Amino acid sequence: MGNTIKGGEFIVKETNSNDVFIVEDFTEEQLMMKESVKEFIDREVWPHKERFEKKDYAFTEELMEKAGEMGFLSIAVPESYGGMGMSFMSTILVCDYISGATGSFATAFGAHTGIGTMPIVLYGTEEQKQKYVPKLTTGEWFGSYCLTEPGAGSDANSGKTKAVLSEDGTHYKISGQKMWISNAGFCNLMIVFARIEDDKNLTAFIVEYDKDNPNGITMGEEEKKLGIRASSTRQVFYNETVVPVENMLSDRQNGFKIALNILNIGRIKLAAACLDASRRIINNAVNYANERKQFGISIANFGAIQEKIALMCTKTFVTESGVYRAAGDIQKKIDALSTSGMPHADAELKGVEDFALECAILKVYGSEVGQFNADEGLQIYGGMGFSEDTPMEGAWRDARISRIYEGTNEINRLLSIGMLMKKALKGEIDLMTPAMDVANDLMAIPSFDTPDYSVLFSEEKEILTKLKKTFLMIAGKAVEKFGMELEKQQEIVLCAAEILIEVYMAESTLLKTEKLANKTSEKETSLQIAMTQLNLFNAVETISRKGKEAIISFTEGDEQRMLLMGLKRFTKYQNYPNIVALKKEIAAVAIAKNEYPC
Repeated sequence: MGNTIKGGEFIVKETNSNDVFIVEDFTEEQLMMKESVKEFIDREVWPHKERFEKKDYAFTEELMEKAGEMGFLSIAVPESYGGMGMSFMSTILVCDYISGATGSFATAFGAHTGIGTMPIVLYGTEEQKQKYVPKLTTGEWFGSYCLTEPGAGSDANSGKTKAVLSEDGTHYKISGQKMWISNAGFCNLMIVFARIEDDKNLTAFIVEYDKDNPNGITMGEEEKKLGIRASSTRQVFYNETVVPVENMLSDRQNGFKIALNILNIGRIKLAAACLDASRRIINNAVNYANERKQFGISIANFGAIQEKIALMCTKTFVTESGVYRAAGDIQKKIDALSTSGMPHADAELKGVEDFALECAILKVYGSEVGQFNADEGLQIYGGMGFSEDTPMEGAWRDARISRIYEGTNEINRLLSIGMLMKKALKGEIDLMTPAMDVANDLMAIPSFDTPDYSVLFSEEKEILTKLKKTFLMIAGKAVEKFGMELEKQQEIVLCAAEILIEVYMAESTLLKTEKLANKTSEKETSLQIAMTQLNLFNAVETISRKGKEAIISFTEGDEQRMLLMGLKRFTKYQNYPNIVALKKEIAAVAIAKNEYPC
């Protein structure tokens, strides 16, 4: 099991590399599942990408049925409801490899298995689970999740859809409008959020949908979207839709809590879903760079192209490190809670909730890496990348939605700091003591000794420790200045969030590579070491820039000068890595292998 760390504690505690999960730790069963999913995607989905771009909704539905037959819709569902009952880690693994070929199928799969099914699995009564979950597990029925409204997007709890109890108390009548509903065109079941009377919070309901007996439900036309074109997305209208009282999901007013907790799961899954898409984009880009000749040689020989390949590979490796680190921590928490006697559904909710901050970080980072890779991949193709005849154009459009759904990246950045501060206020994480230590550290005379950096990552670990101090210094000073009003200073909070994200991702990558080097050797992990060092350098540059922006925006005079001196000290290298050499080393391996190299 190793030592456990609480969600958010990474910023004040050191993690041992032996305690993180890396993909090289997969069990035989998980590796078999990975191969099974990859084979399904390569056989059933990848060859038919054109059909998705031409809005073949029926084909998406057909593939979802096939996924049901293969058991892929049942990974996270307990065996007692017809599922495979596999671990949280396995659900992340399947989400990763099933999502790479097209955003249309990835969205349909994610919406059904996640937000369409899990609310019932995690919050439903025994009767609700027995009635609905087996049908959702096999693909006999498909689920959708109806939360967003024209006036309620990021502010989800402000929805106007009403649920009115009948005079005889047997049913509710739901009336209202929902929009951007994934899978609406072929769903049989909806998780609908509505307000009862003047309740402060929404209530969730399980609503059956039968095209032949619509029960007051009508659908808008399929939305015309930039990407994920064959993912069914419609508006849904309810006109006194009758829902039996026994179909209330969980307690009255618990809908908002359900929505938040399901979103936490969705966020880490979305980060995972960007991974194989990134790998496939890199594979295509490297293939093209090797084949495309200009000035008499392959464009893969040019430094400008090699730089793009190196960064694409590095950012994908970093994302994978973070996703599986967090999934491993969540899995440990779930296992510990289950062992202590907590019911599995409660253990899973609690496990993910504890690491909600990390889920928000990963959603932001993973979605932005997915978009970066699609953009750079298209650029490597040049003019051909802009053509629908190549896979990059569709990948570029599909990637764009990831920064919007499951909470926009701006909301998730703000949330990451908000969640950390809330944990500190509750006494779950002691931020004040280390923040005070950093403040004292600023007043102390720095050491001018030259340390011994001969051990792998010794300097990088020291830099990471200082980057954590940078966050504590800036966040601590901001809290001191603004107190409870800090959340209104969104620009400052966004700077702090950027630092927090870079620290978590850089540390995750270093820990993964260190664990891998200990398992094998430094020579065998030279590629991963190069990517870790390149990423850390870029993280330091980002943190230096964002730290400076924050400091000069809310401090002045001697205080500002002291904080800027601290920032300079905390973002300083003793020995700078050769960045161009690192990029060339990474690109050379990918180009030689003709694919994503890890």
